[in-house]
Amino acid sequence: MNHTKIEWVQNPDGTPGYTWNPVTGCLNHINGMCKGGGFPCYAYRLANGRLKHLYLANFNIAPRESIEDTSGDYQDPFYPRFWPEKLLQPIHIGSAGYRPRKAKGIFVCDMSDLFGIGIPEEWTQKVLSSIRVNPDYRFYLLTKQPQNLAKFSPFPDNCWVGVTVTNYKMANEARYWLGKIKAKVKYLSLEPFLKPLRDRLDCLFQFDFQLDWLIVGAQTKPSVFPKIEWVQDIVEACKEAGIPYFLKDNLAPILPDDKLYWKLGYENGHFTEAKPRQEMPK
Repeated sequence: MNHTKIEWVQNPDGTPGYTWNPVTGCLNHINGMCKGGGFPCYAYRLANGRLKHLYLANFNIAPRESIEDTSGDYQDPFYPRFWPEKLLQPIHIGSAGYRPRKAKGIFVCDMSDLFGIGIPEEWTQKVLSSIRVNPDYRFYLLTKQPQNLAKFSPFPDNCWVGVTVTNYKMANEARYWLGKIKAKVKYLSLEPFLKPLRDRLDCLFQFDFQLDWLIVGAQTKPSVFPKIEWVQDIVEACKEAGIPYFLKDNLAPILPDDKLYWKLGYENGHFTEAKPRQEMPK
């Protein structure tokens, strides 16, 4: 378990949170390009880079769907792997003798998809069991396969359950499947934001439930920015619907000089550098 630079992964006190990867790897890609989103996967790049030897040393891989399935094997570092020794990490992190633990915010499986294609349900259930025994911590769950969420609902109250969307089709599917589950916080992550949602925002925001949060970000490595008009549409819709929105730092180069998009920090009696507006659910 590591500290993370992902801005929206925060501890409840607003400080940077953690990533936790009891499951790694994914089958929802073609040579590192996300099948659904059509963008390069940073987890694939890391798994085939500096983490390759570490991953290849773990032989606890997901079973293939059929004998004809040749989508991965022990020699593929990004084939789904389970790390059962990591299940206890949330219990130990933050503990210091007899002092009370400080609440943490933990992004679950940023190097995989806990609800992804080919991930055994047994693995997912064991991770959720570990989450349940750490009720004082906040766990961020994020998937590109929202159709698989319902079988694990209701989620523990300390779970924030989100879906990655990059276009209207994915957003519409996310809206449908999020409406089928029970979770204290439900959110969408438009990262990377690759297609406009103009003229369909009214439909997108007509949820059968209360959407609690929305994240917007650009693609990195290589950098691909959404048009500012797309971001403006989202921000205005969020404001009208009363949905907190989180603009990632990588959007800063395209944001207009408007208080809807920026938040000034204040420290020791002085204004600090302006940051994109980054709201969190209450």
